[in-house]
Amino acid sequence: MQDVMIITQKNLSEVLTANQKTGVTNMKKFSALSALIAISVFLLSSQSFAQPGMKWSGSGGWGPKSPYCRTYNPATVESLSGEVISVEKFVPGKGMSSGVHLVLKTDRETISIHLGPAWYVENQDIKIDVEDRIEVKGSRITSAGKSVIIAAEIKKGNEILTLRDENGFPVWAGWRRR
Repeated sequence: MQDVMIITQKNLSEVLTANQKTGVTNMKKFSALSALIAISVFLLSSQSFAQPGMKWSGSGGWGPKSPYCRTYNPATVESLSGEVISVEKFVPGKGMSSGVHLVLKTDRETISIHLGPAWYVENQDIKIDVEDRIEVKGSRITSAGKSVIIAAEIKKGNEILTLRDENGFPVWAGWRRR
């Protein structure tokens, strides 16, 4: 004859209780393992952002101590006015992000005016367009054999776009130590 197990109410409740305990234990193990994996992934991924040798691009080479920004000379500051004949992006130096410059036609000359990094200039309320009449205050320097003005201030009508202080310190880097 076959062995037949007779399941009584007591046996059934013991079997169910044992299975429930095993299920709860397995669930606790699964939860703990899931939490451990999530924490590990978080720590490893955040660690990848801080690897030695990596450099934060920051201002894109437009910081106050960059070689380009140090060319501003308070001793050569002048004011001129004229009509904007073009507004373009340019890259003033190797490894720098793009900047905005305009070409200004005055009574005496046609000259390039360097405003600042595109990410800053393009997010200002005042917009400079072709055929605008503007006044520029800035430092005259020589770049690639040509006269250029690094603008500190642009005035268009009653609006003023301030780009640098009287010492040439860029306003987009205002929170940094001087």
